[in-house]
Amino acid sequence: MFSRWIRDGKFSVFFRIMLVILDIISINLSSYLALLIRFELRWTSIEPECLEAVNRMCLINTAGTMLIFLIFRLYHSLWRYASIRELVNVLLACIISSVVHITSLFLYYRYFTKSYIIIYMMLLFVFIALIRFSYRLTRHLFSMYSHGDDTRNTMIIGAGEAGNMVMNELIMSNRLDARIKCIIDDDKAKKNTYIHGVKVIGGRECIIEAAKKYSINEIIIAMPAASRKTISEFVEICRHTTGKLKILPGMYQFVNGEATLDKLRNVEIEDLLGREPVKVDINSIINYVSGKVVLVTGGGGSIGSELCRQVAAHSPKRLIILDIYENNAYDIQNELKHDYPGLDLVVLIASVRNTERMDSIFAKYRPDIVYHAAAHKHVPLMEDSPNEAIKNNVFGTYKTALAANKYGTGKFVLISTDKAVNPTNIMGASKRICEMVLQTFNNHSDTEFVAVRFGNVLGSNGSVIPLFRKQIEAGGPVTVTHPDIIRYFMTIEEAVSLVLQAGAYAKGGEIFVLDMGEPVKIMDLAENLIRLSGYRVGEDIEIKITGLRPGEKLYEEMLMSEEGLKETENSLIHIGKPLEFDEDKFLDWLDRLYEYAYSERDDIKSVVEQIVPTYKEKDVDVKRDRQILNEQFKEIGDREATHKKLAGFIR
Repeated sequence: MFSRWIRDGKFSVFFRIMLVILDIISINLSSYLALLIRFELRWTSIEPECLEAVNRMCLINTAGTMLIFLIFRLYHSLWRYASIRELVNVLLACIISSVVHITSLFLYYRYFTKSYIIIYMMLLFVFIALIRFSYRLTRHLFSMYSHGDDTRNTMIIGAGEAGNMVMNELIMSNRLDARIKCIIDDDKAKKNTYIHGVKVIGGRECIIEAAKKYSINEIIIAMPAASRKTISEFVEICRHTTGKLKILPGMYQFVNGEATLDKLRNVEIEDLLGREPVKVDINSIINYVSGKVVLVTGGGGSIGSELCRQVAAHSPKRLIILDIYENNAYDIQNELKHDYPGLDLVVLIASVRNTERMDSIFAKYRPDIVYHAAAHKHVPLMEDSPNEAIKNNVFGTYKTALAANKYGTGKFVLISTDKAVNPTNIMGASKRICEMVLQTFNNHSDTEFVAVRFGNVLGSNGSVIPLFRKQIEAGGPVTVTHPDIIRYFMTIEEAVSLVLQAGAYAKGGEIFVLDMGEPVKIMDLAENLIRLSGYRVGEDIEIKITGLRPGEKLYEEMLMSEEGLKETENSLIHIGKPLEFDEDKFLDWLDRLYEYAYSERDDIKSVVEQIVPTYKEKDVDVKRDRQILNEQFKEIGDREATHKKLAGFIR
């Protein structure tokens, strides 16, 4: 029962009352004991004048000392977190109390032994410090020996200030049931040292062995100042253990005092990308978005809605959200109204395939900038409904671009995809045609038409990560189409920030390519996500290989070999040189494509092949893909080889 009081925190009022009582006893005990020690532990040897003085000053000394203790907050500190600072406060309070006490004695009594005050001060400090730090010791003992059934064996990675803070809270918390077994730190000078009685056993090479030795089922990464690459390396090692990972927030939260255990988060899949978050030049975005009328088509989707958020944050004259799906549009509308009450916001339900509707919208609102994110993007679905992919992606883009040209839009930015490069599926081919449409318009218009091409976006609607999470929640299996398949990844925020900055660089006709970092194996993502969810791959959750879907490649390319590459001021944004093609022939084929799409012809892909020579309606050549895949990994550094080297280093 007593231990439950301490754990539940119901002990605090009782504890303060006990502190006051024990302090009163300590003050008076120190006075008389100091006299006794001064006179060689013989009560009869105490001079009557000294004893009388202490007796008469007893109440005054007690009241004065208690007041000094109040001033130094000795009854308001959380002694379960007591440290050197609290110990210094106790020392200062005892010194001042002793000075006041001896001053009072000398003022009222001409004679008094001087050695008494030194002994009194030392005794008072020892008693007061013991009382307070014994509370911490008691809590520490209870935390060690009164764990529940769900005790976690915990490993801390990071022997710095953050690690110390995490250990403090884990040891003394009322509600966290953890036994800290060991500490990991790459700093060799810290090896074999102790923090709170827990040994720093070594660097990252000790993680796997220590996890087995101590049956670790929880690992906390407490390195808020470490780079994303360093965190990624530690996470990569930890995924070979059975411990569930948690990570402390960034350094700025730690410095601000916000990084408590309440802020510990699960290690997210973003932590495994092994690169720093992309940063953009915000000023360049503000300069061309601020004070402008901005239209975002597909504004309710995952990319479109983030575009709306970031545009809204940069003071546009008016933001127009256009989407065919009313629920998404309604959600982003409510969010922006709440976050930006002064924003001139217009939300329209419309289809980019409707010529008259798009014409009327552009005529009424005259947007200065258009971000065209409206599109069908799901590869397997579009393979089964190619006509819809062409209607929405190609001719939706054509009709929106036509209206932009007619009503004098300044910039038109198409959200494209890496699947437009050497496409093997109708979705990628349709996006390549969209890029060609924009290039054609740009050659005959004052509007600056550009495309921005990037890969997979983490967390976007229909992306692989939300699918994996749902499959894990359902108990599996997690489905991967091929063990060697790789993809480039970027967060929604990163992708949209770079889209905005690419728009600022736009002069017309460019295809901007975003640097997505190194490609990631989807199999690795699946395994990591299972482990980070606290399950064992193959035991708790199975991974099922389903085979490549129609039109799916093992890899994605960001550029065609003919396009070349030109750098911009932002090293993460590149410009691909537009491909040359016969515009007249292209427009003739576009007319035929329109006819095929709207007459629901089954052989529409044959027309697409004529427009996009690099697209062929065929089964994926896995052997060829593997060869190109190996070449790509040689250029960027084979991740699998790195993992093998790391495993050898650990052993």
